[in-house]
Amino acid sequence: MPDRILAIDVGTQSVRALVFDPRGEPVAAARVPIEAYVSPHPGWAEQDPELYWRAVGEACATLWAGGFDRGSLAGVALTTQRQTIVVLDADARPLRPAIVWLDQRRTEGLAPIGGKWGIAFRALGVSETVAAFQADSEAAWIEHHEPDVWARIAHYLLLSGYLVHLLTGRFADSVGSQVGYIPFDYKRQHWADAGDWKWQVAPIDPGTLPGLVPPTEPLGTISRDAADATGIPVGLPLIAAAADKACEVLGSGALAPDIGALSFGTTATFNTTQTRYVEAIPLVPPFPAAIPRAWSLELMVPRGYWMVEWFRRQFGQAEESRAAALGVPPHGLFDELLAQTSPGAMGLMLQPYWSPGTRIPGPEAKGAIIGFGDVHTRAHVYRAILEGLAYALREGMERTEKKTGTRITELRVSGGGAQSDGAVQLTADVFGLPAARPHTHETSGLGAAIDAAVGLGIHPDIPTAVRAMTRVASVRDPDPVAHALYDELYAKVYRRMYGRLRPLYEEIRRITGYPGGL
Repeated sequence: MPDRILAIDVGTQSVRALVFDPRGEPVAAARVPIEAYVSPHPGWAEQDPELYWRAVGEACATLWAGGFDRGSLAGVALTTQRQTIVVLDADARPLRPAIVWLDQRRTEGLAPIGGKWGIAFRALGVSETVAAFQADSEAAWIEHHEPDVWARIAHYLLLSGYLVHLLTGRFADSVGSQVGYIPFDYKRQHWADAGDWKWQVAPIDPGTLPGLVPPTEPLGTISRDAADATGIPVGLPLIAAAADKACEVLGSGALAPDIGALSFGTTATFNTTQTRYVEAIPLVPPFPAAIPRAWSLELMVPRGYWMVEWFRRQFGQAEESRAAALGVPPHGLFDELLAQTSPGAMGLMLQPYWSPGTRIPGPEAKGAIIGFGDVHTRAHVYRAILEGLAYALREGMERTEKKTGTRITELRVSGGGAQSDGAVQLTADVFGLPAARPHTHETSGLGAAIDAAVGLGIHPDIPTAVRAMTRVASVRDPDPVAHALYDELYAKVYRRMYGRLRPLYEEIRRITGYPGGL
């Protein structure tokens, strides 16, 4: 009986076609790099929606060219980057480029939400937060700046829903993929009821939204057109999975609420799996998990490990060139920079707010590095970046513990940055907890495959599938001396930086207008 699962993972910088067996072992893989986005105006991030589909086809073609037997496939799962918007006309053709989740455009001056919701938000002191949601809404931007496009929208989709349509011919999407400024009821995990304030933030015609299917349930079957474009056998079931971060949590095996799942990706996140709805920050919901009727309680650092890529582009040409000449991944050579420095980076402290937040941090936030002296080198800057990200993620863990009443006892680390031994050890030292790496770094694809394995009946339920398909490959225990140093820097310096610098950030914003409307 066929028992292999094809997981299609559409990320920000690449599209991967991954095949897993019932034990979670990757048996075939293909990766197609893609341009993350183009910026026709400062702060914009857009991409041709068809580029993603072409890359899916290329990745699958590479699998088949490598000799993989398509007859062994039992089904397909899809996971994608979150909050990338695709709008289609009545003929299911894209009306404009996709708005990629990294986009920073805003719509200022919108009328505030009124009625009973406006009164309630003023009473709770969250009116500014809701106004920020309105300004950040892609739907509001299209409505106000591209009215001709807005009038022709027949299907308002996330990237996941767009690809589901191309794979199956149906307008459907997974509940687990619903992350963004959309009229989604995160608590009840379906489209919001009529009259909900979310329809004012995202003024979308309900008839343009896709049908929603819980993770592990079928979204449809591979159509003839999709089979012709990708080579995936026609008629194979497509099983609902979830967005990439939710799938990473599942693929890392972080089912229990006392396990913290760290994602070292373009956005760095701290997640725990919860079976009850809880908001770590008021009005900022937990996102749907890759598990039916569960949530990923997430604290994020926007542009988290993007900062590492920024450092590599600006200051890491020597390591990049040497890695290319040796034919090895560059992260090992960048670990040498960590080896040249000691914990604490000789007092260099970084606040990783390279991208402003909505509430914590606020929209005025900036990045900062303090403590420079003549002893500091680019190696210290590299360490300070990693330490600053770890401090911010630890802050997310402590907020989670406070809100849930559950003490985190261990960490699972995944994402591209988790391939660095030095970064994982540093994380264990900052948190004071063991940091474990799963047996594959493709945890997002594995999480999607776990959902498919349950939906296809290969495993009877999620816990059984997780036990069978995930395992820890290595564990880094914290060094007590390093942890003591980090503890003091975290409590006495890092935790105080934002409060001390916030008035200056606000003045910078007032004087320069950045960050502001785009």
